[in-house]
Amino acid sequence: MDISVNFEDDYLAVIEKPAGITVNRSENDRENTLEDWSQDKLGLKLLERAGIVHRLDKETSGLIIIAKDEESLHKLQQQFAEREVKKKYSALVHGLLKGTNGSLTVSAPISRLPWNRRKFGIVPDGREAVTEIAILDYYERKNKDYTYIEAKPQTGRTHQIRVHLKYLGHPIVADPLYAGRKVFRQDIKIFLRLFLHASYLSFKHPLTDKVLEFNSPLPHDLAESLKILEKK
Repeated sequence: MDISVNFEDDYLAVIEKPAGITVNRSENDRENTLEDWSQDKLGLKLLERAGIVHRLDKETSGLIIIAKDEESLHKLQQQFAEREVKKKYSALVHGLLKGTNGSLTVSAPISRLPWNRRKFGIVPDGREAVTEIAILDYYERKNKDYTYIEAKPQTGRTHQIRVHLKYLGHPIVADPLYAGRKVFRQDIKIFLRLFLHASYLSFKHPLTDKVLEFNSPLPHDLAESLKILEKK
């Protein structure tokens, strides 16, 4: 696994997860996971989930925090639970997404779908989910329109950004679960993988309380995909 370390000290590490790597071993016992990497490379075999504080979908790339001791793990998890961690994601979606002054907020409850346990959806009695979206650019290719966005989830539901954009009628490009089978087959010929990247994290250091900020540029594969599009 080609995983780079963005930051590391005695209490935590911030790493760049490539797309295609599962975070926790319990999700898929047959593949090498980020949990395996954390145990082997950071020596965290005795720590719960090898110190991994939060997760990203297998198809999503970007920043992840790994704690190196139980106290740091607890404090960082508490920051997530209390919504103190700020996160941003870069994504390319289908169609021309419109907002007020270039932004919009989606507030729609999410729950796992009882008829398909792999997928989540907007369910009236689901868990609260809020996503803020900033519209960055519009693109086109062969009479198809795309919108490049920055998504800031205010809650941490599984597949939240993917589900909310599907709900708006603008699914993320090359999303195998939510773009639709026909659209995904067409997307994957051009874009190769889900166009979603965890690009920013801000949180307090578990020992010093100093606010740490990390940015991750768009990975090469996604950046190259943008080059085949034309700005509108």
